[in-house]
Amino acid sequence: MDINDLRSIVTVVSFITFLGIVFWAFSGRRKPAFDEAARLPLDDDEFERVNVNSAPRAAEH
Repeated sequence: MDINDLRSIVTVVSFITFLGIVFWAFSGRRKPAFDEAARLPLDDDEFERVNVNSAPRAAEH
């Protein structure tokens, strides 16, 4: 076994890992979790708006 065999094995294992991640990400079971994560930036706006309005203001010069 030389270095080229090791490189080939690492390439194949990396490709199989990539395919596994792709199938995991696009599986139907993950859709509700990804939909919730997609709404997070929109849901945080109200939280930030409340925190900004309730924060003490520095004295103006």
